[in-house]
Amino acid sequence: MDLKILENTPPWEWPEDAAQYFLKILGDGQAAESDRCLAAELAGDYTVINDEIAHALLLIADNPHESEKLRGISVISLGSCLTHADMMGFEDPDDIMISEKTFIKIQETLHKLFMDTDIPTELRQRILEASVQAPQDWHCENVDRAFSSGEKGWRLTAVFCMRFIRGFDDQILEALSDKNADIHYHAVCAAGNWAVDAAWPHICELVDSGATDKSLLFAAIDAVINIRPQEAAAVLGDLIDDDDQEIADAVYEALAMAEGLAEIDDWDEDEFLK
Repeated sequence: MDLKILENTPPWEWPEDAAQYFLKILGDGQAAESDRCLAAELAGDYTVINDEIAHALLLIADNPHESEKLRGISVISLGSCLTHADMMGFEDPDDIMISEKTFIKIQETLHKLFMDTDIPTELRQRILEASVQAPQDWHCENVDRAFSSGEKGWRLTAVFCMRFIRGFDDQILEALSDKNADIHYHAVCAAGNWAVDAAWPHICELVDSGATDKSLLFAAIDAVINIRPQEAAAVLGDLIDDDDQEIADAVYEALAMAEGLAEIDDWDEDEFLK
């Protein structure tokens, strides 16, 4: 088995013993740093992550003798299982990636690490970005503080986190005008996730611009269908025949989803009127 081959292979095609292979490299302090970093990145995939891998990643994240880079990658890789566990719960065995005990251990450890202001700043940022994918009470205050810090790195982290936590509509709107491309991108994603209606004119402008970066355009397309699905066809219709097939496909999928969302909204309104 070869890490580089696995990196370029779809995860659902990985061999059955891929998880054990990643564990072996993660636990080998003599392995090359680049190999351990790649193993940590791949081990976070939903097809392989389990309690054993999660504990291995958490052990690295909590170890001050490991490199900051490896610790950061390990933290980020824990984000996917936190998101899944937070959404799916622990009742259906078929939906469980990690146990509830492991889930709580990850949350507690990441909280402890974040509160330690002696650890490197970038690592604390990665911890906040990962842990917020299963929101807890301590997140809101720290995301707000990060956004208000005036420091670009913390501001970027904060806007990323706003995709997962309600109650930051004003900050999201402010971030939409930020000149930093990454902050702008995550602000568009957050506006879409929380259907921030006041962001609608800005989102439409991005769609209509013709000069919007593709990744930002995709985020704007997603925001359109979440904010006003009933108006999605009018806003996105001209892009269905775009010369870029990726854009045309994204719009086609978005319009199909918008139609479903609009039907749900209409049904909810009809039920309410009854």
